[in-house]
Amino acid sequence: MLEAASRRTKLRLTVLVAFGVLVAGLAALCAFTVRAGELAVVTQFGKPVHVVREPGLYVKAPYPFQSVTTYDGRLFALVPPPREFLTLGKRNVVASGVILWRIADPRQFMQTVFDRVGAESRLSDILLAELGGALGGAPMSAFVSTAPGEYRAEEILGTVTRQYREIARRDYGIDVVDVRLLRLDFPAQNRGSVFARMKSERVRMSMRYRSEGEEEGLKIRAGAEKTKSGILAEAYKLSQKYRGEGEARAAKIYADSLDRAPDFYRFVRSIEALKKSVDKETTLVLPVDSELFRLLQDSRVRFSGQ
Repeated sequence: MLEAASRRTKLRLTVLVAFGVLVAGLAALCAFTVRAGELAVVTQFGKPVHVVREPGLYVKAPYPFQSVTTYDGRLFALVPPPREFLTLGKRNVVASGVILWRIADPRQFMQTVFDRVGAESRLSDILLAELGGALGGAPMSAFVSTAPGEYRAEEILGTVTRQYREIARRDYGIDVVDVRLLRLDFPAQNRGSVFARMKSERVRMSMRYRSEGEEEGLKIRAGAEKTKSGILAEAYKLSQKYRGEGEARAAKIYADSLDRAPDFYRFVRSIEALKKSVDKETTLVLPVDSELFRLLQDSRVRFSGQ
């Protein structure tokens, strides 16, 4: 009896252990976890049936009835290789951009591109088409210019981003956050000729600015000379006026002085005449009664009529 009871007990334990293992295996097959920043798509026989966006523990039917595919829901940066484009002015340029994107609809993403490699391949093709259309519909000065009115790169790239975002969201379930122009350059084989044309254009502009500056300088100098001549003429007129007034006043004072002392005037005129006619080598013989002799002999002499 004891031996039979022991066998039954062992059998029950074996059944319980087997049942536990079966339950654990079924739990492992039916349970799955979604981490933070991940997106999960539950498929049934390859067809998406459920999308999980929140992190946590979830249950599904065991494989092969249902399976789970997880995707990274964070932001990705895609930098496609540079490509050569033709601008509106028939100039070859090499351009590349940077694309910031994330998965918006995991179900559609899985059905169209399946993984990140396929998504970036499609995004590169779209960027090639959109960037080629933008560069082909605008002149080079819209992207490289110092004139504020000609530079429209931000506006053009904004239009490209809107069109690009619409196509990626509609066809592939991808959210394009931003598109930026990373590089814009001339092909290596064309840089020499392009730089030579740019140099000649700058030389032509500098010569034009120099000639305009010289012309403006001549105008300024001519205006200054005209103003100078006017000022000098006005100053000469005023000086002549003041000189005439001064000479008239001096003549009046002189005449009044002569009226008051005519003898002294005659004496002064005599002295002036002597200064002009007599030098250091001249010897004068004067009469004793001459006024000049008396003045030389006595400086306190007074002239008649004073």
